[in-house]
Amino acid sequence: MANENPPRHLFLINVAGEEEPRPLLWREKQQERLDWMTRDYERRLARLNWLADDSLPGFGLWTGTEIFAEAFGCELHRPDNDMPSARPLVNNAEQAGKLTVPELSSSSLANIFEMADELRRRLGPGALLRLPDIQSPMDIAALIWNKSDFYVALMETPEAVRELAAKVGTLLTAFLDEWFRRYGTAFIAHYPFYYMERGVTLSEDEVGAVNPDAFEEFFLPELTHLSERYGGIGIHCCANARHQWNGLLKIPGLKLLNIVHNAQMTRDARVVFADKCAQMHCWNGDGDPLTWPAQFPAGSRLIVEFNVPTPDAAKRLADQLPTAYRRS
Repeated sequence: MANENPPRHLFLINVAGEEEPRPLLWREKQQERLDWMTRDYERRLARLNWLADDSLPGFGLWTGTEIFAEAFGCELHRPDNDMPSARPLVNNAEQAGKLTVPELSSSSLANIFEMADELRRRLGPGALLRLPDIQSPMDIAALIWNKSDFYVALMETPEAVRELAAKVGTLLTAFLDEWFRRYGTAFIAHYPFYYMERGVTLSEDEVGAVNPDAFEEFFLPELTHLSERYGGIGIHCCANARHQWNGLLKIPGLKLLNIVHNAQMTRDARVVFADKCAQMHCWNGDGDPLTWPAQFPAGSRLIVEFNVPTPDAAKRLADQLPTAYRRS
């Protein structure tokens, strides 16, 4: 039975040092990555026995932002101490027009399903997956098309930009359709780690570099399409994109907004989106976390993260939070 009086705020408590370092995300390290993800899921599952927060264990296919651009043929930059990234493949409208949509099963994305299938085999069909790192079609197009030319093309050859984004959207929806067919519609977002019963979650950062008119023309239609196709959308944005908030409010089915920026922008966002969607930001308040609710706008729904130094500190905080946040 559905909870008729759900809490307005959820709590996620992070303990320093509880996650072991992740292996590099190279394909030749696939076995190492699978073993790490298995241990990480088992650790998250075990913490349910000693920590009463609202986190749910999920196993994640850690990737960089490169996976869809790589499928279109972009070469990868692979630093030995950071995430992989895609190198641009095209510089102009003519080159972009020659790109074709890759076949999902024969593309580099097939490796993502291979790993997910293996993890599901190891951990069982009831284990939640964390969705891979996904960007909007326009953001992926901006990885494929050299940025120094991409923004000029938005003004000079906008039809070519839309064509490339549409090709990306075709591949992205084919990937998501297959993902949800195989693994179900419930998942943990790639970042930050919130639960979705259905819908899609993605990063939308290029909107910080364009004006509201460009958002309406290029970004809003595809975000609307994805939200309507999958039953809602959660958006992460680490760009300075305050000027796009009115546009984000126009997206039907906006379920959650995550802003990674300064404290003042977070304060302002909590007011603007208070009664529009759930929010989970990088900053939650100053001082004692038990006093943070006084800083939250009336009617807001927040997923609040806390960082503590030890498991004992996590347990003490978890005992205090229900009273401080008025949860029975």
